[in-house]
Amino acid sequence: MSDEQLIADLHSRWVFGWERNEGDPPFDFRHTFGDFYDFGSPDVRLYDDFDPEQRVATTAVGYGSIWEPSFREMVSAHHVVDDGPHVVAGHDLAASTLTFVARITMPAVITGIRTTTSLVWRRTPDGWRIVREHNSTKVLPAADLDVTLPAHEAP
Repeated sequence: MSDEQLIADLHSRWVFGWERNEGDPPFDFRHTFGDFYDFGSPDVRLYDDFDPEQRVATTAVGYGSIWEPSFREMVSAHHVVDDGPHVVAGHDLAASTLTFVARITMPAVITGIRTTTSLVWRRTPDGWRIVREHNSTKVLPAADLDVTLPAHEAP
């Protein structure tokens, strides 16, 4: 498998790491994403404008602490990749982008989003790891969400 294919697969799997189903165990960022982020690099910069506080995390642990509280409260989150992933890869660094749509169900509200995500990956002895992340999100009107991502049906 080429590095481009490997990064594309990793980015797709990363999106679905954020999936939540009602009744899932509490969200544990490091458990879910330990094979994706570089937890030891001083070069990490991670940003998602969906964070109401618009924080830039400089560690993977810090990034997890931004998301764990809301993901633990969440009833469900379901995603579909809308475009990509698109990858360029060099020897030690790679970049990937993709767009996804998600339906996020909190106890009192359902929110639909379309997010463009860009990740920079560094080759480490343990494999490719995320050292940069930038996500730009647009909240979707309910009608758009219903067309793009119908309500999840339990099996």
